[in-house]
Amino acid sequence: MIKALLLIFDPLPTWDGIARARRSLVFVLGVYLLPMLLLVAVSEGYGLVHWGKWQSEIGRLRTFSRHEAVVVAAGQFLLSLGVVFIGANMIKSLGETFHGRNTYAQTFTVVAYGLSPLFLLRLLDAFRWVNPWISWSIGILLSMAVLYYGVPRVMEPDPPHAFGLFLMSALLLALVSGLVRLVTASYLQGKFAKLQAIISELAARLPFQ
Repeated sequence: MIKALLLIFDPLPTWDGIARARRSLVFVLGVYLLPMLLLVAVSEGYGLVHWGKWQSEIGRLRTFSRHEAVVVAAGQFLLSLGVVFIGANMIKSLGETFHGRNTYAQTFTVVAYGLSPLFLLRLLDAFRWVNPWISWSIGILLSMAVLYYGVPRVMEPDPPHAFGLFLMSALLLALVSGLVRLVTASYLQGKFAKLQAIISELAARLPFQ
């Protein structure tokens, strides 16, 4: 979380440190990304149980059982992880069109750290009065600002291609994360009855009380 805040408020030296460290994919995933996503998932699950979500389809506030909250939080955790892996793969392919020869570890580092403001803002989703699109909009704008400094420092594209690579990378990540937000927000608003039934069934099978 501290690194995410530093990327927002002091991006240049923070990215320079990340670029110099050249951490492996396993390190970035295990030491930075997974703990952050786990914290976000726990906070979202806590909010579902204690404060619930307003569901427009039924016209009332719905609180979730602990089992349902675990399933929903786990699903959002996996979707967020998927956004990072898919985004890293897409940006690696995109970099090749700009004549780059980046490793997957480099693009994964860019995406994992670049999207950290988006994940940080999702902590607000625990509160029922926060519109999920507001937290996403602020988060993705901050992530774009962070990526502006991160893409050239970690991926090191040729100077004429740097801005184009940043712009396309930012737009791709906004698209992928926006699609995921559309699905999760719609579910929490009660718009996917069949999905709700599936999640309730999965929750009923969890072994703990």
